[in-house]
Amino acid sequence: MSRNLLILGAAPKLSELRDTLVRLEDTIIFALIERSQFKHNSKIYSANAMSFSDGYTGSFLSWFLKEVESVHAKVRRYQSPDEYPFTSNLPEPVLPPLEYPPVLVDPQHININDEIFNMYVNTVVPGITASGDDTNYGSSATRDIECLQALSRRIHYGKFVAESKFQDPSTHDEYVRLIKEKNRDRLMELLTNSRVEEQLLKRLKAKALIYGQDLSSASLNPDGSINANGRALLGLNSLSAASSEASDDRVKTRVDYDLVVSLYRDYVIPLTKEVEVDYLLHRLDRN
Repeated sequence: MSRNLLILGAAPKLSELRDTLVRLEDTIIFALIERSQFKHNSKIYSANAMSFSDGYTGSFLSWFLKEVESVHAKVRRYQSPDEYPFTSNLPEPVLPPLEYPPVLVDPQHININDEIFNMYVNTVVPGITASGDDTNYGSSATRDIECLQALSRRIHYGKFVAESKFQDPSTHDEYVRLIKEKNRDRLMELLTNSRVEEQLLKRLKAKALIYGQDLSSASLNPDGSINANGRALLGLNSLSAASSEASDDRVKTRVDYDLVVSLYRDYVIPLTKEVEVDYLLHRLDRN
């Protein structure tokens, strides 16, 4: 059972944070798979494309997101320091406030959900869905919101990662010096661990290959082995061969595993590090 790292009263260790981030990888991959079952349905992302009885003129997704976040705000979701809303002017909670130990400096100050939203709608959705319109607008938007919330939580966890790195005795003094100098580039270099990032991308590809398989016709044989009606199922031993096949013979999965890797490589990792640097530049504000 995992611990709630937000109530410890001290910055979690990097090893503890990585356990949480690895679990979020699973959440994101499965959310992308769920969204990919519906077509692009571009109508839900365009302003004035649908008629609202209340006179709203934005996109259906924006309207739906505001409604969902309004309910979540009432039950204190956004009082948690790892949750960030995409919309503003949300209602106050109907329950007593939650008290979290002050681990982060001004945790709500940095919110890059606008960047996450634009990246998701303009890049991710067209990449994981078939073109066209199947009129499943509500279902598509529901899955979109699940993807957006998971991505936002993963990326803003960079604040906890930055705090943990700042507290590390081996690099603490160097962080303090660079923060005082406001040296963004050197901070980015110091917090970057290329080896860990490479391992993350390899793990993501393996997960996307395995999780993305169609197991609808699979069953268990009496001896406990998997019966896939003659289809070969990918396991850990077959990943290398499967991922290196020619493009014409590449393994078919419910979500493109290369897209999952590029999502992290080109967006999730850089945006997370952007959050880390922005957080560190304000880290000394409470001293």
